[in-house]
Amino acid sequence: MFSFFKKKPAPIDAPAAVEPPAAAPVAPEPEPEPERRSWIDKLRGGLRKTGSSIAQVFTGTQIDEALYEELESALLMADAGVKATEFLLADLRRRVKEAKATDPAQVKGLLADAIADLLAPLEKPLRVGEHAPTVMMVVGVNGAGKTTSIGKLTRHLADNGQKVLLAAADTFRAAAREQLAVWAERADGGPGHTPAVSVEIVSQADGDPAAVSYDAVVAGKARGCDVVIADTAGRLPTQLHLMDELKKIKRVIAKAQQGAPHEVLLVVDGNTGQNALTQVKAFDDALGLTGLVVTKLDGTAKGGMLAAIARERAIPVYFIGVGEKLEDLQTFSAREFAQALLS
Repeated sequence: MFSFFKKKPAPIDAPAAVEPPAAAPVAPEPEPEPERRSWIDKLRGGLRKTGSSIAQVFTGTQIDEALYEELESALLMADAGVKATEFLLADLRRRVKEAKATDPAQVKGLLADAIADLLAPLEKPLRVGEHAPTVMMVVGVNGAGKTTSIGKLTRHLADNGQKVLLAAADTFRAAAREQLAVWAERADGGPGHTPAVSVEIVSQADGDPAAVSYDAVVAGKARGCDVVIADTAGRLPTQLHLMDELKKIKRVIAKAQQGAPHEVLLVVDGNTGQNALTQVKAFDDALGLTGLVVTKLDGTAKGGMLAAIARERAIPVYFIGVGEKLEDLQTFSAREFAQALLS
Protein backbone atom coordinates (compact mmCIF):
# COMPACT_ATOMS: atom_id res chain seq x y z
CA MET A 1 0.00 0.00 0.00
CA PHE A 2 1.01 3.54 -0.58
CA SER A 3 1.45 5.98 2.28
CA PHE A 4 2.36 8.95 0.15
CA PHE A 5 -0.20 11.53 1.16
CA LYS A 6 -1.67 13.05 4.27
CA LYS A 7 -5.21 14.31 4.18
CA LYS A 8 -4.55 17.33 6.33
CA PRO A 9 -1.23 19.17 6.70
CA ALA A 10 0.26 19.28 10.20
CA PRO A 11 -0.48 22.48 12.17
CA ILE A 12 2.14 25.17 11.77
CA ASP A 13 2.64 25.38 15.53
CA ALA A 14 3.04 21.64 15.99
CA PRO A 15 5.76 20.97 18.60
CA ALA A 16 9.05 19.67 17.31
CA ALA A 17 9.93 16.06 18.00
CA VAL A 18 12.14 15.57 21.07
CA GLU A 19 15.60 14.34 20.14
CA PRO A 20 16.59 11.09 21.91
CA PRO A 21 19.63 11.12 24.18
CA ALA A 22 22.90 10.75 22.34
CA ALA A 23 23.60 7.44 24.07
CA ALA A 24 20.22 5.92 23.20
CA PRO A 25 20.51 2.79 21.06
CA VAL A 26 19.42 3.08 17.46
CA ALA A 27 16.29 1.03 16.81
CA PRO A 28 16.58 -1.37 13.88
CA GLU A 29 14.65 -0.52 10.75
CA PRO A 30 11.27 -2.26 10.69
CA GLU A 31 10.86 -5.15 8.31
CA PRO A 32 8.82 -4.22 5.22
CA GLU A 33 5.33 -5.67 4.90
CA PRO A 34 4.96 -8.85 2.81
CA GLU A 35 3.61 -6.96 -0.22
CA ARG A 36 6.55 -4.56 -0.10
CA ARG A 37 9.04 -7.42 0.31
CA SER A 38 7.55 -9.13 -2.73
CA TRP A 39 7.89 -5.92 -4.71
CA ILE A 40 11.53 -5.46 -3.58
CA ASP A 41 12.25 -8.97 -4.86
CA LYS A 42 10.76 -7.94 -8.23
CA LEU A 43 12.88 -4.79 -8.26
CA ARG A 44 15.99 -6.85 -7.48
CA GLY A 45 15.15 -9.19 -10.35
CA GLY A 46 14.44 -6.31 -12.69
CA LEU A 47 17.78 -4.66 -11.95
CA ARG A 48 19.75 -7.91 -12.24
CA LYS A 49 21.10 -7.02 -15.70
CA THR A 50 22.46 -3.75 -14.32
CA GLY A 51 23.65 -5.16 -11.03
CA SER A 52 25.41 -8.25 -12.39
CA SER A 53 27.73 -6.18 -14.56
CA ILE A 54 28.66 -4.04 -11.57
CA ALA A 55 28.91 -6.97 -9.14
CA GLN A 56 31.46 -8.71 -11.38
CA VAL A 57 33.89 -5.94 -10.54
CA PHE A 58 34.10 -7.15 -6.94
CA THR A 59 34.87 -10.82 -7.63
CA GLY A 60 38.63 -10.29 -7.43
CA THR A 61 40.92 -10.32 -4.43
CA GLN A 62 42.46 -6.83 -4.56
CA ILE A 63 41.38 -3.24 -4.19
CA ASP A 64 43.52 -1.56 -6.82
CA GLU A 65 43.27 0.84 -9.73
CA ALA A 66 42.12 -1.97 -12.00
CA LEU A 67 39.06 -2.43 -9.79
CA TYR A 68 38.16 1.27 -9.98
CA GLU A 69 38.67 1.29 -13.76
CA GLU A 70 36.39 -1.72 -14.18
CA LEU A 71 33.82 -0.10 -11.93
CA GLU A 72 33.97 3.09 -13.97
CA SER A 73 33.24 1.12 -17.15
CA ALA A 74 30.39 -0.79 -15.48
CA LEU A 75 28.73 2.38 -14.20
CA LEU A 76 28.98 4.05 -17.59
CA MET A 77 27.52 0.98 -19.27
CA ALA A 78 24.64 1.15 -16.78
CA ASP A 79 23.95 4.71 -18.00
CA ALA A 80 24.95 6.39 -14.75
CA GLY A 81 26.52 9.11 -16.87
CA VAL A 82 29.96 10.71 -16.63
CA LYS A 83 29.16 13.19 -13.85
CA ALA A 84 27.51 10.66 -11.54
CA THR A 85 30.20 8.07 -12.26
CA GLU A 86 33.01 10.47 -11.40
CA PHE A 87 31.18 11.53 -8.23
CA LEU A 88 30.55 7.94 -7.10
CA LEU A 89 34.14 6.87 -7.73
CA ALA A 90 35.55 9.80 -5.74
CA ASP A 91 33.06 9.20 -2.93
CA LEU A 92 33.84 5.48 -2.91
CA ARG A 93 37.58 6.06 -2.72
CA ARG A 94 36.98 8.27 0.33
CA ARG A 95 34.76 5.66 2.00
CA VAL A 96 37.27 2.88 1.34
CA LYS A 97 40.06 4.95 2.88
CA GLU A 98 38.01 5.89 5.95
CA ALA A 99 36.84 2.30 6.49
CA LYS A 100 40.35 0.93 5.87
CA ALA A 101 38.69 -1.65 3.64
CA THR A 102 40.85 -4.48 2.30
CA ASP A 103 38.23 -6.83 0.83
CA PRO A 104 36.52 -6.08 -2.53
CA ALA A 105 33.28 -7.51 -1.09
CA GLN A 106 33.41 -4.77 1.56
CA VAL A 107 33.88 -2.18 -1.19
CA LYS A 108 30.67 -3.40 -2.78
CA GLY A 109 28.80 -2.58 0.43
CA LEU A 110 30.42 0.84 0.56
CA LEU A 111 29.32 1.47 -3.04
CA ALA A 112 25.73 0.63 -2.06
CA ASP A 113 25.99 3.26 0.69
CA ALA A 114 27.40 5.80 -1.77
CA ILE A 115 24.60 5.18 -4.29
CA ALA A 116 21.94 5.39 -1.57
CA ASP A 117 23.30 8.73 -0.38
CA LEU A 118 23.46 10.05 -3.94
CA LEU A 119 19.84 9.04 -4.59
CA ALA A 120 18.54 10.23 -1.20
CA PRO A 121 17.49 13.71 -2.48
CA LEU A 122 15.16 11.98 -4.96
CA GLU A 123 13.22 10.29 -2.16
CA LYS A 124 10.20 12.45 -1.39
CA PRO A 125 6.52 11.57 -0.79
CA LEU A 126 3.76 12.86 -3.03
CA ARG A 127 1.46 14.92 -0.82
CA VAL A 128 -2.26 15.13 -1.39
CA GLY A 129 -4.75 17.10 0.68
CA GLU A 130 -3.04 20.48 1.02
CA HIS A 131 -5.14 21.88 -1.84
CA ALA A 132 -8.79 21.36 -2.74
CA PRO A 133 -8.47 19.74 -5.16
CA THR A 134 -4.83 18.80 -5.68
CA VAL A 135 -4.30 19.15 -9.43
CA MET A 136 -1.73 16.98 -11.19
CA MET A 137 -0.57 17.33 -14.77
CA VAL A 138 1.08 14.19 -16.14
CA VAL A 139 3.39 14.36 -19.17
CA GLY A 140 5.78 12.08 -21.05
CA VAL A 141 6.67 10.66 -24.42
CA ASN A 142 4.54 8.04 -26.13
CA GLY A 143 5.19 4.52 -24.87
CA ALA A 144 6.62 5.51 -21.47
CA GLY A 145 3.59 4.11 -19.64
CA LYS A 146 1.98 7.45 -18.83
CA THR A 147 -1.71 6.51 -18.98
CA THR A 148 -1.10 3.15 -17.30
CA SER A 149 0.79 4.87 -14.46
CA ILE A 150 -2.10 7.32 -14.05
CA GLY A 151 -4.46 4.37 -13.78
CA LYS A 152 -2.39 2.67 -11.10
CA LEU A 153 -1.98 5.89 -9.13
CA THR A 154 -5.72 6.55 -9.40
CA ARG A 155 -6.55 3.12 -8.02
CA HIS A 156 -4.28 3.62 -5.02
CA LEU A 157 -5.74 7.07 -4.38
CA ALA A 158 -9.28 5.72 -4.57
CA ASP A 159 -8.42 2.84 -2.26
CA ASN A 160 -7.19 5.39 0.28
CA GLY A 161 -10.44 7.35 0.25
CA GLN A 162 -9.55 10.05 -2.25
CA LYS A 163 -12.22 11.23 -4.69
CA VAL A 164 -10.44 11.41 -8.05
CA LEU A 165 -11.41 13.03 -11.33
CA LEU A 166 -9.48 12.25 -14.51
CA ALA A 167 -9.10 14.65 -17.44
CA ALA A 168 -8.68 12.87 -20.77
CA ALA A 169 -6.57 15.63 -22.29
CA ASP A 170 -4.69 13.26 -24.60
CA THR A 171 -7.13 14.06 -27.41
CA PHE A 172 -4.67 13.42 -30.26
CA ARG A 173 -4.03 9.71 -29.69
CA ALA A 174 -6.55 7.20 -30.92
CA ALA A 175 -8.24 5.30 -28.08
CA ALA A 176 -6.53 7.40 -25.39
CA ARG A 177 -9.88 8.40 -23.88
CA GLU A 178 -11.03 4.79 -23.94
CA GLN A 179 -7.84 3.60 -22.24
CA LEU A 180 -8.23 6.14 -19.47
CA ALA A 181 -11.90 5.20 -19.11
CA VAL A 182 -10.93 1.54 -18.65
CA TRP A 183 -8.58 2.50 -15.83
CA ALA A 184 -11.31 4.64 -14.26
CA GLU A 185 -13.60 1.60 -14.30
CA ARG A 186 -10.88 -0.55 -12.73
CA ALA A 187 -10.41 2.05 -10.01
CA ASP A 188 -14.18 2.11 -9.45
CA GLY A 189 -14.16 -1.56 -8.65
CA GLY A 190 -14.12 -5.04 -10.00
CA PRO A 191 -14.42 -8.62 -8.85
CA GLY A 192 -13.70 -8.68 -5.13
CA HIS A 193 -12.75 -5.00 -5.03
CA THR A 194 -14.74 -2.05 -3.74
CA PRO A 195 -12.83 1.23 -3.40
CA ALA A 196 -13.74 3.81 -0.79
CA VAL A 197 -14.92 6.30 -3.41
CA SER A 198 -15.58 6.36 -7.13
CA VAL A 199 -13.51 7.81 -9.95
CA GLU A 200 -14.94 10.20 -12.52
CA ILE A 201 -13.64 11.16 -15.95
CA VAL A 202 -14.04 14.31 -18.06
CA SER A 203 -13.49 13.93 -21.80
CA GLN A 204 -14.43 15.48 -25.13
CA ALA A 205 -14.31 13.78 -28.50
CA ASP A 206 -11.73 15.70 -30.56
CA GLY A 207 -11.71 18.41 -27.91
CA ASP A 208 -8.97 20.93 -27.24
CA PRO A 209 -6.59 19.49 -24.60
CA ALA A 210 -6.39 22.76 -22.68
CA ALA A 211 -10.18 23.13 -22.69
CA VAL A 212 -10.62 19.57 -21.41
CA SER A 213 -8.13 20.23 -18.61
CA TYR A 214 -9.87 23.49 -17.68
CA ASP A 215 -13.28 21.84 -17.57
CA ALA A 216 -11.90 19.01 -15.44
CA VAL A 217 -10.43 21.34 -12.82
CA VAL A 218 -13.66 23.38 -12.65
CA ALA A 219 -15.69 20.18 -12.35
CA GLY A 220 -13.33 18.83 -9.71
CA LYS A 221 -13.83 21.93 -7.57
CA ALA A 222 -17.59 21.85 -8.01
CA ARG A 223 -17.87 18.15 -7.18
CA GLY A 224 -15.66 18.28 -4.11
CA CYS A 225 -12.93 16.08 -5.58
CA ASP A 226 -9.70 15.56 -3.69
CA VAL A 227 -7.52 15.05 -6.78
CA VAL A 228 -7.74 16.01 -10.45
CA ILE A 229 -5.28 14.29 -12.80
CA ALA A 230 -4.79 15.53 -16.38
CA ASP A 231 -3.50 12.92 -18.84
CA THR A 232 -1.75 14.81 -21.65
CA ALA A 233 -0.61 13.75 -25.11
CA GLY A 234 2.74 12.00 -25.36
CA ARG A 235 5.39 13.91 -27.25
CA LEU A 236 9.12 14.20 -27.77
CA PRO A 237 10.81 17.24 -26.21
CA THR A 238 12.21 18.08 -29.67
CA GLN A 239 8.67 18.70 -30.96
CA LEU A 240 8.63 22.34 -29.94
CA HIS A 241 5.13 23.12 -31.23
CA LEU A 242 3.75 20.26 -29.18
CA MET A 243 5.73 21.27 -26.11
CA ASP A 244 4.11 24.69 -26.49
CA GLU A 245 0.75 22.91 -26.26
CA LEU A 246 1.78 21.54 -22.87
CA LYS A 247 2.73 25.02 -21.70
CA LYS A 248 -0.71 26.21 -22.80
CA ILE A 249 -2.41 23.44 -20.82
CA LYS A 250 -0.47 24.43 -17.73
CA ARG A 251 -1.43 28.11 -18.15
CA VAL A 252 -5.10 27.26 -18.65
CA ILE A 253 -5.14 25.00 -15.58
CA ALA A 254 -3.81 27.95 -13.55
CA LYS A 255 -6.77 30.02 -14.76
CA ALA A 256 -9.18 27.35 -13.54
CA GLN A 257 -7.57 27.21 -10.08
CA GLN A 258 -5.03 29.61 -8.68
CA GLY A 259 -1.71 27.92 -7.94
CA ALA A 260 -2.52 24.86 -10.03
CA PRO A 261 -1.19 22.53 -11.26
CA HIS A 262 0.29 21.64 -7.90
CA GLU A 263 2.20 18.72 -9.37
CA VAL A 264 3.72 18.34 -12.84
CA LEU A 265 4.79 14.72 -13.16
CA LEU A 266 6.95 13.26 -15.92
CA VAL A 267 6.68 9.55 -16.65
CA VAL A 268 9.95 8.14 -18.03
CA ASP A 269 10.81 4.69 -19.34
CA GLY A 270 13.68 3.20 -17.30
CA ASN A 271 14.93 1.36 -20.38
CA THR A 272 15.85 4.58 -22.16
CA GLY A 273 18.94 5.22 -20.03
CA GLN A 274 20.64 8.54 -20.70
CA ASN A 275 17.76 9.57 -22.96
CA ALA A 276 15.63 9.69 -19.80
CA LEU A 277 17.91 12.42 -18.43
CA THR A 278 17.51 14.34 -21.68
CA GLN A 279 13.74 14.12 -21.33
CA VAL A 280 13.87 15.23 -17.70
CA LYS A 281 15.91 18.31 -18.57
CA ALA A 282 13.72 19.28 -21.54
CA PHE A 283 10.37 18.85 -19.79
CA ASP A 284 11.67 20.52 -16.63
CA ASP A 285 12.92 23.54 -18.57
CA ALA A 286 9.55 23.85 -20.31
CA LEU A 287 7.15 23.09 -17.46
CA GLY A 288 8.96 23.07 -14.14
CA LEU A 289 8.65 19.44 -13.10
CA THR A 290 7.80 18.60 -9.50
CA GLY A 291 8.23 14.83 -9.66
CA LEU A 292 9.01 11.74 -11.72
CA VAL A 293 7.48 8.32 -12.24
CA VAL A 294 10.06 5.84 -13.56
CA THR A 295 8.51 2.81 -15.26
CA LYS A 296 9.65 -0.49 -16.79
CA LEU A 297 12.61 -1.09 -14.50
CA ASP A 298 11.99 -4.82 -14.84
CA GLY A 299 14.69 -6.36 -16.96
CA THR A 300 16.68 -3.21 -17.74
CA ALA A 301 20.46 -2.97 -18.02
CA LYS A 302 20.28 0.80 -17.60
CA GLY A 303 19.28 1.16 -13.96
CA GLY A 304 22.11 3.61 -13.37
CA MET A 305 20.08 6.34 -15.06
CA LEU A 306 18.66 7.36 -11.67
CA ALA A 307 22.18 8.24 -10.54
CA ALA A 308 22.55 10.50 -13.57
CA ILE A 309 19.26 12.22 -12.74
CA ALA A 310 20.26 12.63 -9.10
CA ARG A 311 23.57 14.24 -10.03
CA GLU A 312 22.36 16.53 -12.83
CA ARG A 313 18.67 17.29 -12.21
CA ALA A 314 17.58 16.08 -8.76
CA ILE A 315 13.81 16.03 -9.25
CA PRO A 316 11.97 13.78 -6.77
CA VAL A 317 11.11 10.27 -7.93
CA TYR A 318 7.68 9.67 -6.44
CA PHE A 319 7.17 6.18 -7.86
CA ILE A 320 9.00 3.44 -9.72
CA GLY A 321 7.43 0.55 -11.59
CA VAL A 322 8.63 -2.98 -12.25
CA GLY A 323 5.67 -4.57 -14.02
CA GLU A 324 2.13 -4.32 -15.33
CA LYS A 325 0.21 -5.16 -12.15
CA LEU A 326 -1.29 -2.51 -9.90
CA GLU A 327 1.02 -3.38 -7.02
CA ASP A 328 4.08 -3.14 -9.31
CA LEU A 329 4.05 0.67 -8.97
CA GLN A 330 5.47 1.62 -5.58
CA THR A 331 7.02 4.57 -3.77
CA PHE A 332 10.73 5.12 -4.31
CA SER A 333 13.27 4.38 -1.59
CA ALA A 334 16.90 5.28 -2.24
CA ARG A 335 18.21 2.62 0.15
CA GLU A 336 16.00 -0.12 -1.27
CA PHE A 337 17.00 0.79 -4.82
CA ALA A 338 20.74 0.81 -4.03
CA GLN A 339 20.55 -2.53 -2.24
CA ALA A 340 18.47 -4.08 -5.03
CA LEU A 341 20.92 -2.79 -7.60
CA LEU A 342 23.92 -4.41 -5.96
CA SER A 343 22.31 -7.51 -4.46
